[in-house]
Formats: sequence, C-alpha cells, structure tokens
Amino acid sequence: MEWSAGAVARMLGISPTTLRTWDRRYGLGPSTRHEGKHRRYSEDDVERLKRMVELTGSGVAPASAAASVMPSGDLDFEAAADLLDAARMRRVAVGLIARHGVVHTWDAVLMPFLIALGDRISSTACGVEVEHVASGSISDAMRVSGVALGEPSVVLACAPDEQHSLPLDVLAAALAEKGCVSRNLGARVPAAALVSAANRLKPRVVFVWAHAQVYAQQVPLADLGDVPVLVGGPGWDGVPLPEGVGRVATLGSAVETILNRI
Repeated sequence: MEWSAGAVARMLGISPTTLRTWDRRYGLGPSTRHEGKHRRYSEDDVERLKRMVELTGSGVAPASAAASVMPSGDLDFEAAADLLDAARMRRVAVGLIARHGVVHTWDAVLMPFLIALGDRISSTACGVEVEHVASGSISDAMRVSGVALGEPSVVLACAPDEQHSLPLDVLAAALAEKGCVSRNLGARVPAAALVSAANRLKPRVVFVWAHAQVYAQQVPLADLGDVPVLVGGPGWDGVPLPEGVGRVATLGSAVETILNRI
C-alpha cells in the first residue's frame, strides 16, 4: 500500500511542512514514483517516519533521529554521489555525523571523497557536476548538524575572491558540536567587510580560509587589530604572516586551537 504526503502527515499527526522539511533535510521522503503522478510513501517509508516522530517527541534532535532510522546500508556517500542524489547524500552525511562526529566524518569519508573526485576531474575533465552537487549536499548537512545558539565568539570568513566556502561550513559545524558559536561570513568576503565584522562582533578569534595564494594575499591581517587570527588552507603556503597570526593545517587542529583561545 502507498500513501500521499497529505495522508502520511495526517496519519502521523504532523504538519505537511514538517514532512517536507524532513524530506528536504534528511532525505526521509517518499521512495516510489509512478509516471505522471506525485511520489508516494511506501510502508517502509511510513515506518521510518513513525520512528522519527517517536524519537523527536522524546527529545532526540531531528538530525540524530534521522540518522538512527536510516538502514545502515544507506550510509554510502559515494554511491549516492554517483547517482547525483542530493537528498541521499545529505542524509548519509547527517547520519555519519550523528554517529561519528563532524571531524571524523570529514577526515575519514567526505574529504577523501572530494580529493579523489578532484583528481578524477583533473585527469579526465569528468565529474564536475558530481562535485557541485556533493559540495552543496555536504554544506546542507553541516548546517543541519551544526547548530549552536548564543553570541558568536568566532568569525569565519573566506579571503576576498575566494569562492570555496565549504571548509567554513565544516568548521562551523565542528565548533557547534563543541558548543562554540561562530558567525560564518561565507565566500568572497571583501577586506573592508572582514575588518568591519571583526570590529562590530568583537570575536575571540577570526579564522580566514584561502584556497589560493592570490586570495590569501588580499586578506587585511594587519588591520584586524588585537583580535587573535588563525588562517587555514593551501593558499597560505609561502605567505608571510604577521606576528601573532597562527596557521592550522587540519580541521581537528583548527577546532582544538580555537577552543583553546576562547
């Protein structure tokens, strides 16, 4: 037997909006589709959602609840990426984070996948579409998994013209996992904007990511005043750093260094 989204929402006593959110964020959507019709929820889909409702109703965080109701065989990120299945990639990443934490998931699964994919793109010029969808899915998973409330003690920013902001999403989630609130300014942060944000927010630490040296050289490190600054990314190779500016090489060391400074 199969059910529409409206029927499932009524059956479970939740709003259609919640059902759509769980589908979008965690991939807990209908698994069947008939030609010319909307997707339908199967009995297995409904059973997973019933368990999801029970867990969240007992106080379990939605991301952790979603991870626990997924079959273990679904935790294959590469298989989901090969299908360009963004919802499944997001679901897998959220599940892995709930089980193993952000740092381990990034170091053991997601970063090796992206490095191997990058090598494949460089050698064959194939796979750019996979990289784009996978990066977006990982960012979504990090935003879902890493939420900490309160005043930000850390400002995260990309160097001017730096578009690779995924490392900031990962770091923000890893810090949130430790209860550390950050403000992520995202990609291509102009020099003046970074200085302005630091002056307004008065964080305990500013972290700046750069993938290429030409971008790192545009960062106004000397204008950030007395705020402790950390930098990360291969773009800082060969760039002289002012006294007091530290550099971290891994996600784990970035988290540890920041936590020690706040």
